[in-house]
Amino acid sequence: YRGDFRIEWYPKKASTAIVKDAFVIFTSGQIDKATSSTAANIVGTLMKTIAATDADYALNTLVPVRIPLNQNAEWEMDVTTGTLATTSVGLKFDLTDELGVNQSATTNKVVECTQFISATKGIFKICGHIALNQ
Repeated sequence: YRGDFRIEWYPKKASTAIVKDAFVIFTSGQIDKATSSTAANIVGTLMKTIAATDADYALNTLVPVRIPLNQNAEWEMDVTTGTLATTSVGLKFDLTDELGVNQSATTNKVVECTQFISATKGIFKICGHIALNQ
């Protein structure tokens, strides 16, 4: 959405489909999609779709990842569980999956709402970014 980013290439987890713009994490040194239980260490967002029909689907080939350079980077995200409200700004939430926010869950608090757009869409910062936690 907005901020300063760089592109880095990392090996992907073999035989795992991930859509473009999904939040990704490291699993055993490979890029994998974030889940509802992701608590921290989001690497960034995948810049290309990995599909089961890809010739290299079963391989650990390198894929491009958009990485925020600081904690001010923001993403426009769908709220796929719960209802976002104007009072959600400043609050932290969990992910529903690699693409959506769970406004009803606050166990891991991996994203922070910085702007309300609608009940199903907002602007969010990553609270658990791997580069910012080192």
